[in-house]
Amino acid sequence: MGEGANSLFPNYGRYPLTFVKGEGSRLWDEKGKEYLDLMCGLAVTNLGHAPKQVKERLKEQVDTLWHTSNLFHIPNQEKLAQLLTDNSCADAVFFCNSGAEANEAAIKLARRYFQKIAGKPEQYEIISFHQSFHGRTLATLTATGQDKVKEGFAPLPQGFVYASYNDAEALEQAIGPKTCAVMIEMVQGEGGVNPVEPAFVNRVAELCERHGLLLIVDEIQTGIGRTGKMFAYEHYGIEPDIITLAKGLGSGMPIGAMLGKEKLRQAFAAGSHGSTFGGNYLSTAAGVATMEMMLQEKLPQRAAEMGAYTVSALNQKLADNPLVKEVRGLGLLIGIECTQPVADWIATIQEEAVLVVSAGPNVIRLAPSLLIAKEDIDRGIEVICSVLRKQAATAV
Repeated sequence: MGEGANSLFPNYGRYPLTFVKGEGSRLWDEKGKEYLDLMCGLAVTNLGHAPKQVKERLKEQVDTLWHTSNLFHIPNQEKLAQLLTDNSCADAVFFCNSGAEANEAAIKLARRYFQKIAGKPEQYEIISFHQSFHGRTLATLTATGQDKVKEGFAPLPQGFVYASYNDAEALEQAIGPKTCAVMIEMVQGEGGVNPVEPAFVNRVAELCERHGLLLIVDEIQTGIGRTGKMFAYEHYGIEPDIITLAKGLGSGMPIGAMLGKEKLRQAFAAGSHGSTFGGNYLSTAAGVATMEMMLQEKLPQRAAEMGAYTVSALNQKLADNPLVKEVRGLGLLIGIECTQPVADWIATIQEEAVLVVSAGPNVIRLAPSLLIAKEDIDRGIEVICSVLRKQAATAV
């Protein structure tokens, strides 16, 4: 802990670690100890730490221009927007700085579309799901289906309704005359690494079409190759009206994006929404390099292959462990659900120089680089399984 630590608000529960260098799937602390990173800054550094192509693009941009304003054309921004629309079902992109801002933009776009374009101002409610997580702004924490993030922030904004995840009947009952959109994650990351059921996704899309609602898919954690496709919605054969992105898009540079279908374009007419730093030269340079590398090296496909290998290996090694309920996930977003809280076990895994993170109280979450070597996956699995074996033996 540095001298200035007491000058910070204590809103983060920090691990007693300080990292000073990163490369690929490795991090080094201030004492020179090397760690295998299986959490990637919460599914952010999808290409590993300091990937060469992104680093070179950033250095070039740093030497050229940092900031003007969105009142002018920004070539990197336009190039990244085209890469995103060319590789998704969307037609237009708004850039911001984080996932919360991307979801905030999605909420505003949905409401404004109904009020200004569809001529239905009475429709402003958005349905989200229990155990979801959509951000920390007042609107996005209200959209989040977890009470713990809302504590102490009342009064919360109106206009949000909640339904049970993977329960089509509950969703149908939640739809009413004020509903304008449904907001859903294909895998609930913070909620426990809970993949959506294919039949439910298709029912959600069908209900949105039948009732004339917008379908918003939150891909903050699942997007940019993480689940084995460029975007997780592609696994299910649906086409969202709005997609939100952040984490993996900039390889660690702060960036968020809200993508939408053509019919929504005029709802965000000039002056309707904005972001001073959204889509800036540096973040979009990183985004362009990240997307190009994803496509050139077919990294979503690699994530699918490595994810299947990891889940299979974990299932095999943990099959007889009474502390483990289930191993689940999609691509390289994987959760190990346990019968007890995992915080202490994660700390023990960290002591063995492997970094993982929780997803709710009882789930160990793995979100390694999409470029991680098989031998590193094997090492991580061995450490995790060894710690869980010892814990099971102690519990007997």
